[in-house]
Parts: sequence; C-alpha cells; structure tokens
Amino acid sequence: MFSKNKIDSFIKQAPVLKEIMDLKPLIWLNPNIKSKAEMPSFPIKRKDMEAAAKLWERFAPFFVKAFPETAETKGILESPLKEIQNMKALLNQESTKIQGQFFLKCDNALPIAGSIKARGGFFEVLHYAEDLAINAGILKNGDDYSIFTSDKFKEFFSKYKIGVGSTGNLGLSIGIISAKLGFQVTVYVSSDAKKWKKDLLRSKGVQIIEFAGDFSEAILAGRQKTNADPMAYFVDDENSHELFLGYTVGALRLAKQLEEANIKVDTEHPLFVYSPCGVGGSPGGTAFGLKQIYGDNVHCFFVEPTHSPAVLTGLVTGEMSNISVQDIGVDNKTEADGLAVGRPSNFATTVSGHLISGIYTIEDNHLFTLLAQLMDTEKIFLEPSATAGLIGPQMLAKTDYAAKNKLKMENATHIVWATGGDLVPDEERNTFYNRGINNLAHSTL
Repeated sequence: MFSKNKIDSFIKQAPVLKEIMDLKPLIWLNPNIKSKAEMPSFPIKRKDMEAAAKLWERFAPFFVKAFPETAETKGILESPLKEIQNMKALLNQESTKIQGQFFLKCDNALPIAGSIKARGGFFEVLHYAEDLAINAGILKNGDDYSIFTSDKFKEFFSKYKIGVGSTGNLGLSIGIISAKLGFQVTVYVSSDAKKWKKDLLRSKGVQIIEFAGDFSEAILAGRQKTNADPMAYFVDDENSHELFLGYTVGALRLAKQLEEANIKVDTEHPLFVYSPCGVGGSPGGTAFGLKQIYGDNVHCFFVEPTHSPAVLTGLVTGEMSNISVQDIGVDNKTEADGLAVGRPSNFATTVSGHLISGIYTIEDNHLFTLLAQLMDTEKIFLEPSATAGLIGPQMLAKTDYAAKNKLKMENATHIVWATGGDLVPDEERNTFYNRGINNLAHSTL
C-alpha cells in the first residue's frame, strides 16, 4: 500500500492521476515514448518473432487434424482485416470526423478460441509441448506435427499439468489447447469470469478453481500452487516472455494483410492501432511487433476501463507492477471481464512504456453502446471489452498528437484490434446487445 502523502506526490508529478482516480474517461499521451533510434535493447528481438512464426507453421498439420475447422487455412490460425465504413459513418455523425481508413482486426473470429488470447496462450502451450517431446526423444527434426494428435503423445502429456490464472479468455485458450494435447489443466479464475466461459472449460475436461477476489488474487494462487508441483507448468500472464512472443506474431500477420491490401505504412501514411488492455501482454506484444516492423510510422494506443486502468496507473506513477488501481482508490470493477485487471504485467508494461503513444479510458456503458452500433452497422458481434478501440481515432483527435508529430491524418490507416467475441453464447449476445440499444435510447453520447 502507498501512503496518502505518496499518492499526493504522484498526483503532483502527474496531475492526470487525479482524473484517473475520479474515474473520468481521458486520454494520456506517453511522454516517455522512444523513437526507433532511441529504443533500448529488449530481451525479445525481431529474430525471436520470426522463430515464433516458424513454430506456428510446424504445428499447422496438428491443427488441421485436431481442429478440422482449420483445414481450409491449412492449419494457420488467422483473422480477417475488415474495413468498417458503415461504423465509421455512424461515429462521424456523433463526434469528430475520422480521417483516413478505418479497419477492424477481427481476432473475435480467430479459429478455435475466438479471441486474441489464442495467439499468446496457444503459442506458449505449443512451445512447452514441443520442448517436452523433443527432450523425451519422441519428436525429432522434420517430423510431421500431426503426430501430436496420437494416443502416444496424449498419454505422454497426460503425466504433466498446466495451470493459468485468468479473467476469462486466456483461460479459455490455455484450457482448450492443453486439454486437446492431453495435459491435465487447471484454470484459476477471478470473480468476474463469465459463467459460460467456466462452463465451456469444464466441458473440455478443464478443472476450474474460483476466487472471490480479482485477477491478481487468482494468478497469485495459481502461480504458487502450480510452481510447487515439479510436473506442472504455469502460464504466467504477468511475467511470461513466451506469451508476449506469441502475440508479436500477430504483428507479422497484420503486416502481410496490409501489404496484400496495398495499404502503405510510411512517413506519409501513418498507421494507428487501438488495442484493449488488461494486464498488458497481448497489446504489448502486438505493439512491440508492429514497432519492429514499422518503427516510428506506427502509433499504438491502449484502452482500459475507467475502473481498471492498471497499465495507465503503472506508467503514470512510474511504479509499473508495484502499484495496483486499488492503491489509488479505484475499485477494479468492470463488466469488461478481459480487462478487469488491478495490477499490470511488470515485463509487458516496462516494454510498452517505451513503445506506446498513449492510453485512453472508457466507461463500461459506452462499450455496450458500441457493441450494439457495430452489430447494427456491420453485422459483427464483439464482446463488450473488444469494442473499446472503436473510439480511438476520435479520442486521439482531442489531443495535439497529430499536429505535434506533423502527421498526415488524411492518409492515416486506423486499426481497431477486436480481441474477442465469437464463442459468446446467443443468450449473452442478446443481453449485451439489448443493453447497448437501451443505452442508445437514453443516451446523449
């Protein structure tokens, strides 16, 4: 805990902290962002991203066999990049006009797990499984990885356990892939994890351990229990380099999609990416990857709920993971379950502190409104938390960022990273949509 005097000193050095504590939607521009020339050395490099992409390719035959829905893409898990002109037109009626092109990176439609968390979660489990198999002598260079679906491999992996702490989507991803490989899996979930996500995991044979507290409590308990077992492996959302590396591959894939669509990214054509943020791993990984590819021509923004601004609080105070939102009197209660995080990842936040252009916050009600509007205009369903990036260009327009950086906004490409939604049951979808419609009926937004 921090004393009142210490919190006051934080406010003095960064007055925006008072607005954060008052739960006001705001945008903060990062004063510590580094240019490509100034960028410090990180433990993950471009060559690591490319090696991670190769691991995905090796496992493609496994996916084709284990998950037949991936056969059409030959076992490569990827989501579409869609231009959302109707949503842009609607937003333009309500607020500042969005200059440039407006796209949705549809990770809500990622095969199997329906969320961005599959990028990191699947990758870390596959990396671990590959290491185990090689060390045991049952996998050798050049093997067809469809053998990971065999009884021999499942029996081998059944001796090992995997644990993860989650508010929902990461647990889904880890649970689905680990159970398919044959591991014993336990997901430690916080109080805000949705019932349907817990039920789905149980249906896959995953053990669920629930906590009355938030994400920090779930991950701490999961880490302690898993690490005490020599046959168990913990996927650590707060500290994992492998999770982070898995997310960076999304940047390589996005770059290919932009190239195929003949969309330029250079000094004259800036790229803006808006990513919902929980503990900071998935948006941090994609931001890192995009910076490796595009350098100073990409501008990455995170989005957090007003009640769970974990990464923002860590960066504004300089305390990174040493401070939680509860330490500044914010309750960490949000219906954006994937973003319900009180304390950020130290590793991801430290890296992102040099990379991202800023963070903005959004109220829960606005998430549901955007959900309904996107459904009405584009027939695309997202989880509430996944809609957070949709107002990114208009939040940015409230600042002097473009003018200060002499950016040609008329040539800009804006990409909203949609982080989840496809697995949400129909009943929940209707509830979310109706809440958004109700907001619109009573809103002055």
